[in-house]
Amino acid sequence: MSNQLPHTVDNEIVLEDLLSQPSEAALQSLRRTAGDVIVLGAGGKMGPSLTRMLRRAADQVGTARRIIGVSRFSDDHVRQTLEQYGVNTIRCDLLSDEPLTSLPEVPNVILMTGYKFGTSSNPSMTWATNVFLTAEVCRRYRRSRIVVFSSGNLYAMMTPASGGSLESDTPQPAGEYAMTTLGRERMTEHFSRRLGMPAALIRLNYAVELRYGVLLDLARQVYHERPIDLTMGHVNVIWQADANAMAIAALADASSPPYVLNVAGPEMLNIKDICQRFGKHFNKKVQFVGYEGEVAFLNNGSRGHAAYGRPRVAADRLVDWTAVWLAGGGPTFDKPTHFEVPDGKF
Repeated sequence: MSNQLPHTVDNEIVLEDLLSQPSEAALQSLRRTAGDVIVLGAGGKMGPSLTRMLRRAADQVGTARRIIGVSRFSDDHVRQTLEQYGVNTIRCDLLSDEPLTSLPEVPNVILMTGYKFGTSSNPSMTWATNVFLTAEVCRRYRRSRIVVFSSGNLYAMMTPASGGSLESDTPQPAGEYAMTTLGRERMTEHFSRRLGMPAALIRLNYAVELRYGVLLDLARQVYHERPIDLTMGHVNVIWQADANAMAIAALADASSPPYVLNVAGPEMLNIKDICQRFGKHFNKKVQFVGYEGEVAFLNNGSRGHAAYGRPRVAADRLVDWTAVWLAGGGPTFDKPTHFEVPDGKF
């Protein structure tokens, strides 16, 4: 795919095509797993592109199967677009009374529902969405294999020199959101061990595309000449298509007890350096405040790279794409990541 990458991405048609392009590892996963796939939380930031990627992958490997996207679909355009691509959609509030029983029985499940921003003001919703709902999904789909999206926020912060947190590291969640991500994993592990349910836990740090993500947050600050807080001095990011492709690839490797996988880019990016690059793109003077933190939420994604291939889009290209997209007036989502928050209070 690397030879097919454009120098710039200048419209959403090209962007959506790139975001839904399956990797070879994702294709291999569908060759190894039979049957329909249901995506719970298909209407979120990553859900639409992952669901479309599944549809494209299934078509490419030539297996007749349904790809089903489940969400409240508050934006009906998202639902209609998925239907146009051949995805079966179901509008459903998974936290309402007995909604899971109405969903079809399928052998493969990807759970993407999650609640993060607003945790400080509504912690009970965070626990209900991230922990209670996970348990309910595991009970409902006890005969299926399941991939569950988690977060690298459940680890302790690390120095860049450490190489980042490994899957074998003991979780040390800070703040209620991180606690609920660990709770989500514990519920999955409980049902996986008890029922022999194959599961995979995807600890993600941080997926980006051109309309949202850490890189866009930083680019906006530089473009509008706002000061950059250096408290969180480093970050590792991964192109959303690569993150979704690894999650699909992990479907075939789900196991009991669960298969745990960090999904992160290989680069430990320095925030100061990134912002200075954006400053050159925009011809803007970059302002910094605070002192550069020695630790940050950094994941070591080498296990996933070894198993499924290194990310197809490197961080340098992502920075360039983001700068051109923002300067050219490309559409963006109003969904800041708040990655710079060090205490886990979202």
